[in-house]
Amino acid sequence: MSAPNDPHGPPPAAAPARGSGESNAAAHRAAGVVSLAVMGSRIFGLVRELVFAALFGAGKLLDAYLAAFQIPNLLRDLFAEGALSTAFTTVFAKTWEEQGKARAFSLANHLLAVLFLFLSAVCLAGIALAPLLIEVTSFGFHAVPGKFELTVRLTRILFPFILFVALAAVAMGILNAGRIFGLPASASTAFNIVSVVLGVFFAYTVDPQRDPLHPSFGEAAVYGVCFGVLLGGLAQLLIQVPAFGRIGYRWRWELDPKDPKLREIWRLMVPSMIAGAAVQVNVLVNGMFASEINGGRSWLNCAFRLMQFPIGVFGVAIATVTLPTVSRQHARADLDSFRRTLRHSLRLGLFYTVPAAVGLAVLSEPLIRLIYQHGRFSSWDTHQTAAALEAYTLGLAGYAGIKILAPCFYALDAPAIPLRVSLFGIGLNLLLNLFLVKVLAFGHVGLALTTSLVALLNAAQLFFSLDRRVFPGGAGSWLSFLWRLALASAACGLAAAGLVRAAERSSLPGLPLGDALLVAGAVAAGALAFFAAARALGLEECREAIDLLRRIVFRRRNGRGRG
Repeated sequence: MSAPNDPHGPPPAAAPARGSGESNAAAHRAAGVVSLAVMGSRIFGLVRELVFAALFGAGKLLDAYLAAFQIPNLLRDLFAEGALSTAFTTVFAKTWEEQGKARAFSLANHLLAVLFLFLSAVCLAGIALAPLLIEVTSFGFHAVPGKFELTVRLTRILFPFILFVALAAVAMGILNAGRIFGLPASASTAFNIVSVVLGVFFAYTVDPQRDPLHPSFGEAAVYGVCFGVLLGGLAQLLIQVPAFGRIGYRWRWELDPKDPKLREIWRLMVPSMIAGAAVQVNVLVNGMFASEINGGRSWLNCAFRLMQFPIGVFGVAIATVTLPTVSRQHARADLDSFRRTLRHSLRLGLFYTVPAAVGLAVLSEPLIRLIYQHGRFSSWDTHQTAAALEAYTLGLAGYAGIKILAPCFYALDAPAIPLRVSLFGIGLNLLLNLFLVKVLAFGHVGLALTTSLVALLNAAQLFFSLDRRVFPGGAGSWLSFLWRLALASAACGLAAAGLVRAAERSSLPGLPLGDALLVAGAVAAGALAFFAAARALGLEECREAIDLLRRIVFRRRNGRGRG
């Protein structure tokens, strides 16, 4: 362990917390920063999706783009922003804590060099094998003339995306270990902004429109969009580089594949890749079934994008802050702090995602009509997407739970547990898809429902598999929390649903900006009802959330006063 005054030792934030309340408050503040950054990213990601949906509509062109992007995006989630990010952040934070930041920075250099060489080879292989990949993942595209061939060409353009975002994931881990959370969480905002701006620019450049207000794009425009997305991935990496100086990191080319710390990363990463694969592999399998439904992939993607918003804002944000914290606590053998951090993170994740799921289900149709129903995206597409969103919301808390729980097993050096849970989920997803889609003919809604059920079961398995030394509380404590949270969430749903019903009896949804007013009013009513009920029921997370909001407002007022 580094001495307190060692210039190469851990940053001040790595010191043991003085108490669980202070530690939890610090984690909540850091999670709040990441939540705001991720919220911005998700908003711009939503803008990206709705722009592309408006340009191409749900059908051949949008299906082809989504299928082409799905493969490198799946590798990103499994490898770069999933397994690699989790394993690297765990090992990097422990190395910083135990051996100093100079050794940790050397490890980062070694990993970046190995990744660059390996992923360059992966990209070349993916470009060469694109027809085979699309045959396996989107075999149903043969039914529409030219759809399969278009998807193959788009896949070849987008495959290098994985290289950029993998390097960006390592940069994010370096900055998070140095207690810089906001900028890395905002990096995907740069991706979304650049991909939209350049994508639309290239689309109009290669396929100019006589009437820009009512465009009718052909295949050429999809290529322009893909080039914009590719450059957006590069922007996600480059925006983080200037922050390295704040923690004293200077990148150098250092290739040492025999570094023992790299072997530790690989040891954690391989089972983590499979363990983290459940959701994304299930989405891939769903895409295979949906490829037989023209527009099905587009409906599922638009619904999943909305469902990912609260996951990113709350689940991913909390997990981002939790992982380096519990890694350091485990390195210090401070299991009491580990348990308190995990309990607080889980409760916080559920506190935000359960009412969010209720709100999304209640507002599914007006929300999708407001966001997506423009250009070539029709009212029929809105209805089908809303049905998928309602099914997805059932698993929202499960998704957030997985994001928070799975990394803790790697901090505990127990990767076999999430690996086993993930394999079970993948098999169950396939069986349920066959039953709901092929037997019961639930179509794309059955695919979304299966994904939600598997997420809930996986989260429950992870929770009950936790080591008894760090298990976050007893059954009575959790039952008390859950029933109070359920009542507060029900109040949220009733308030939002009541406003929707009242609006439906008026002409509000048919007016200009009517859906915007309806959604804004329902969200405000639901949030006020939830926080009022949560406070009356004594949920401690409500007090923390209100205190955080007060601090943000107070700081802004002070900033204006000083200005």
